[in-house]
Amino acid sequence: MTFSLTELKRAAAKAPVVPVLVIGSVEQAAPLAKALQDGGLTIAEVTLRTPAGIEAIAAMKAAVPELLVGAGTVLTGEDVRNSVEAGADFLVSPGMSPGLLNALGKYKPLMIPGVATASEAMCRHEEGFEMLKLFPASVAGGIPALKALAGPLPHLQFMPTGGIGAGEANDYLALPNVLAVGGSWIATRADVDSGDWAGISRKAREALSAISS
Repeated sequence: MTFSLTELKRAAAKAPVVPVLVIGSVEQAAPLAKALQDGGLTIAEVTLRTPAGIEAIAAMKAAVPELLVGAGTVLTGEDVRNSVEAGADFLVSPGMSPGLLNALGKYKPLMIPGVATASEAMCRHEEGFEMLKLFPASVAGGIPALKALAGPLPHLQFMPTGGIGAGEANDYLALPNVLAVGGSWIATRADVDSGDWAGISRKAREALSAISS
């Protein structure tokens, strides 16, 4: 099997907003996946910050197979293996370490590593990564930083995440080197815990509508 982020790029072309999810219970996964799909989204990132993260990925894929579900906060080789076995379509890390890089193995083409500086972006490109996550975007310079990086590093694409709200997503997506934006505002932990599936679908539709307007 050939691993790549090709499907992610296609999905992002349709709906370039990626909800970053913290799921406390696997029972929340299926209705959440359906709510995101009902809202028009094509991609979701499930962070591995809770014990339910891995099982939630599998449950979301089972409920809505066409939704691309990635694993976020991937820090170790064990995270990589567990995520892929659960059916994760892509992997996201806040950064990169020698140990994680070595552990990726054949799954390296699925990883979107986080960077905060030009030097980190250059290192990740030398290692073979072409899609990067500016993280935390609001601290690492945000839109001005991405505009500056586009000059010397026009071959790199970014999925900025961290501190991005509904009002800023469109400005990020207007940049030529931004493929998608990640954010937690569409499905907050409170939204998920309260089971506000209709509200999540509504916020997803609003986000996509704001982008297309």
